[in-house]
Amino acid sequence: MTRRLLPAEAPDDAGTPSLTWLGQAGFLLRLHTAGDGVYTLLIDPYLSDSLAKKYAGTEFPHQRLMPAPVTADRLPDVDLVLCSHKHSDHMDPETLRAVTAAHPACRFVVPEAWRAHAIDIGVPADRVIGADADVLLEPLPGLTVMPVLAAHETLEFDEFGHSRHLGYVIEAGGLRLHHSGDCVPYEGQADRLKDLGIHVALLPINGRDAYRLQLAVPGNFHPEEAVTLAAAMRAEVFVGHHFGMFEFNTVNEEHLEEALRRLPESIQWLRPEVARPYVLHET
Repeated sequence: MTRRLLPAEAPDDAGTPSLTWLGQAGFLLRLHTAGDGVYTLLIDPYLSDSLAKKYAGTEFPHQRLMPAPVTADRLPDVDLVLCSHKHSDHMDPETLRAVTAAHPACRFVVPEAWRAHAIDIGVPADRVIGADADVLLEPLPGLTVMPVLAAHETLEFDEFGHSRHLGYVIEAGGLRLHHSGDCVPYEGQADRLKDLGIHVALLPINGRDAYRLQLAVPGNFHPEEAVTLAAAMRAEVFVGHHFGMFEFNTVNEEHLEEALRRLPESIQWLRPEVARPYVLHET
């Protein structure tokens, strides 16, 4: 069986699993369980302009290059939100408060290290699920989440040993998707992910450099590192993200083009368009 993500011809496209990029690291997923359940998930949604307000007048003003594709109240009923770490383009206070209000049954998976922060910014405590690396969660019947370590330049832990940055492997109906969060390569990463049988890899491609880091903007995979990891984990589809939102923190197109020449032919490369649904096809 080979899996491919193709543009949807209709919003639900015959009820198949689907993925929609919301910009930056944000995705909307429609996943189907073995028991015919259908869930709507958000991962790292940034649907406000809070960073432009926060960083106005600084070296990196965080002006959007693309508008938010949707508001929280226009989303389909959201069952679950997953946030990979504290940074506001991943755990955005304005977005999470809006989702909390518009979707009262929705629950929120966040790193245990940032549980208190999620509550402080307005997510009700009884709707927060703390996540730790390698501790399997089943936040919804028939849907599991395996948190995995992420290194946002480095592996970081709080005083209790909880990782400050996580990726997630989400499984429903036999489909496994991996969202790495913000991440760079670290020892043992590829072997761990290979063991998890991932079909679709959602990986950042905006790279990193010393200049951005000294101004408190830690980076992500260079395109060639993302290609290497997608191949090492034996993914069937590689979806790039974390580009095109902020001028100072987007992908180097030449590096991406060169890296993609080394992507195995067995792996589909998808450069998603914002707000366009892609549906899963199996052959």
